Amino acid sequence: MAAEIVNPRSDSEAGAEQGEGAEPLDSFDPAFALHRGGKMAVQATVPVRDKDDLSLAYTPGVAKVCSAIAEQPDLVHDYTWKSSVVAVVTDGTAVLGLGDIGPEASLPVMEGKAILFKQFGGVDAVPIALNCTDADEIVETVVRLAPSFGGVNLEDISAPRCFEIERKLQERLDIPVFHDDQHGTAVVTLAALRNAARLSGRTLGELRAVISGAGAAGVAIAKMLVEAGIGDVAVADRKGVVSADRDDLTPVKKELASFTNKAGLSGPLEAALAGADVFIGVSGGTVPEPAVASMAEGAFVFAMANPNPEVHPEVAHKYAAVVATGRSDFPNQINNVLAFPGIFAGALQVRASRITEGMKLAAAEALASVVGDDLAADYVIPSPFDERVAPAVTAAVAAAARAEGVARR
Repeated sequence: MAAEIVNPRSDSEAGAEQGEGAEPLDSFDPAFALHRGGKMAVQATVPVRDKDDLSLAYTPGVAKVCSAIAEQPDLVHDYTWKSSVVAVVTDGTAVLGLGDIGPEASLPVMEGKAILFKQFGGVDAVPIALNCTDADEIVETVVRLAPSFGGVNLEDISAPRCFEIERKLQERLDIPVFHDDQHGTAVVTLAALRNAARLSGRTLGELRAVISGAGAAGVAIAKMLVEAGIGDVAVADRKGVVSADRDDLTPVKKELASFTNKAGLSGPLEAALAGADVFIGVSGGTVPEPAVASMAEGAFVFAMANPNPEVHPEVAHKYAAVVATGRSDFPNQINNVLAFPGIFAGALQVRASRITEGMKLAAAEALASVVGDDLAADYVIPSPFDERVAPAVTAAVAAAARAEGVARR
C-alpha cells in the first residue's frame, strides 16, 4: 500500500457533486485540496507486464501458493502481505476532539493514521470504519476480518467500550491488538516524563503525578506510570479524584482506584495539584492558574488537550521546569506517532502474538533514549521526524517480545 496523495477526480466532477456553479471546497481551504480523492492508494509490489507475469501473479501460479498455505497455514506469513499489514479499526465514536461523528466522517483520520504507519514505520495499514457501536458486534466483526491482517490498531473508540473491545479481541486473536488512544499516548508520556525526571536529577519514584481525565488515555497512562515505578499518581474525572471511597465509580474506575492514589486524596483536581510534581492533562477544559502555581517547585506540566491545552504554555512556564503539549507549534509535543509505527513494526518483525506491558515499557525507554545528551527543558521528547525514532522503538519492541516469549520468529 502506498502512502501517497492521490487525486483521481477532476474539478469538474467535484463541481457536479457539489451542485452546478458551486465553488469546490478546496478553492477555499488547502486541507480540502489535499484530501480530495483520499490520501491513500493501493500499489502492486510485483510487475504485471505480460501474460507470463499474469500467470505467476494470478492464475495458474497463484493456485500453487494457495494449496501450499492450505497444507501449511503458517506459510501465509511468508507468501502474502499478512505479516506486514495492520487493520486500523474505528466506529467513529471518539474522533480526535470531534467526538461521535460516525464512521464515514472518521475516514479522513483513519487514512491519516494509515499513512503515518507507512511513513514513520514502514508498516502498511488499511482503514476500516465500522457501522456499528455495540462492543460485541465490533469484536465479532474484527475477529472475522483478522485472517487478512498481522495486527489490529483500534482507534477513536469511546470509553468505556474501548477497554472491553480491546480485552476481548486480545483474548480471541493471536495477533497484536493495540488501542493507540490508550497505549500510544501512555508510551510517549512515559518517555517524556523519564527524560524530564532525568533533567531534574530525580527518579520516577520521587514524583507524585496528577492526571486530569479518566478516559482511555488517562487510565492507560496511570497504569503505565505505576508499572514504571512512579511514586504516586492520582487521576481526576469531572467529579474529582478517583478514590476508593466514591460510590459512583464504573468498573474501570474502581480498578483504577485500586492501584492509584496511595496518598488517599479526595476532592477536586485543583486540590490534588497542591504540591504535586507532575500534571498530565488528557481531558480538555482549563486548569486555573492558582492551581498550577500551587504545584511543587520544579514541576512538570504536560497539558496535552488539542487544540487548547488545559494549561497554556505561557502560563505553565511561569511555574513549571518542563512544559509539554499535544501541539506541534510548541516544544515537547506528546505525539502518538512517536510510538505506534515502531511498536507495530517491532511486533510484526518477530510475528508477536500480542503486545505486552514489557514491550510498551521497552518502547518508552527506547524513545526516551533517542534524546540522549541533547536533553533540555525544551527537548525531553524527540520530533516525529527524527529518523532515529522508529528504528529504536522497533528494535526495542522486537527484543522485548523475544524476552517475554511472545515472538514466533
